Amino acid sequence: MTEEDRFSTKAWPVEIRLKKEEKRLEVDFDDGVCFSYPAEYLRVVSPSAEVQGHSPSQKVTVAGRRHVGIMAVEPVGNYAVKISFDDLHDTGIFSWKYLYELGQEEGIRWANYVADLEAKGLSRDP
Repeated sequence: MTEEDRFSTKAWPVEIRLKKEEKRLEVDFDDGVCFSYPAEYLRVVSPSAEVQGHSPSQKVTVAGRRHVGIMAVEPVGNYAVKISFDDLHDTGIFSWKYLYELGQEEGIRWANYVADLEAKGLSRDP
């Protein structure tokens, strides 16, 4: 996959709202689709090397983040945002394409995450 393919997107965000109290990030896309992402979900699927590793075999299951919040959302060029979490994780660059995929696949990705935690004897609680 080329760098261009990695960041190309069919839908662009028209509004991004950080709901600190609710621990959510809401994104409205120009195709009319809106996603409301829980901070915990975004944290455990962060595209950072710390979470994803450098290959699928290096992917880390991030436990204990049930209460994580988002401190800030900063633009990265015109293709992504950097999310700073209150557990001090801030190295993931969330492209518009990745955020859209996370919204579309939240149900299955979340179920896989919870199953992975259980299989490894880990918990969402700190």
